[in-house]
Amino acid sequence: RSQPRTAMEALRAAGRAVLRSPRLARHGLGLCRRRKLPESWADMQEPLLEGMCFTLKYLGMTLVEKPKGEDMAAAAIRRIVAMARVGARKFQKVILTVSPRGISLQDADTKEMVESISIYRISYCTTDKLQNKVFAYIAQSQESGALECHAFLSPKKKIAQAVTLTVAQAFQMALDLWEAANAGR
Repeated sequence: RSQPRTAMEALRAAGRAVLRSPRLARHGLGLCRRRKLPESWADMQEPLLEGMCFTLKYLGMTLVEKPKGEDMAAAAIRRIVAMARVGARKFQKVILTVSPRGISLQDADTKEMVESISIYRISYCTTDKLQNKVFAYIAQSQESGALECHAFLSPKKKIAQAVTLTVAQAFQMALDLWEAANAGR
């Protein structure tokens, strides 16, 4: 196989690999509408424009020094997971919706909006290599301006990967929309 030439081609290839998973069709990706993603998911823009929903458990947040970096994110995730294990509390189940506007968090039980983060405030997202069911993103706080790493536990590794790929696709779509809006200037 030849190497993907662009980041978008790499994203599409990874999306297709996630979709080919035999367990994916049975479990429906943890989507809020429980609909199965189509084979061409990585190429489609319509579902992402509406917002793709994932049901996850919120592990917590920690402050970070830098806006991005794999090692820094892994260390932040380790801190969050360690704090989560110490506290014997039940994790908040949330519906994380990804769109080109950003990420919104809604309490899965009460349907109350928890937080909405603009795509322009998010600097990094990842699926942790060691804790492979953990999805995390780093964003600048609207109130304090501090960099925060938020971590979520997904039921399966493939779902954490799908959330990460969806956020990457939302970044690309937001950039495309921004460039299209500014092309006339």
